[in-house]
Amino acid sequence: MTSDTGKWLIVIGGLIVLAGLIVYFLGDKLHWIGHLPGDIHVEKENFRFYFPLTTLILLNILLFAIIRIWNWLSR
Repeated sequence: MTSDTGKWLIVIGGLIVLAGLIVYFLGDKLHWIGHLPGDIHVEKENFRFYFPLTTLILLNILLFAIIRIWNWLSR
């Protein structure tokens, strides 16, 4: 393992801690995540299917924008 691997593990761990703090302190304000129009929710007698399509698309756009800004700033 190189020192770069250790740095990336620290960054990933910090992001997980940050996500945990956001959910812990702002969890009551984030109830709309996963319940957006376009999220697929099918519920029958013995069957439940849920696919947060719109939520996944928004998260994908957000992560893409963050990565593009990160790359732009690191030049």
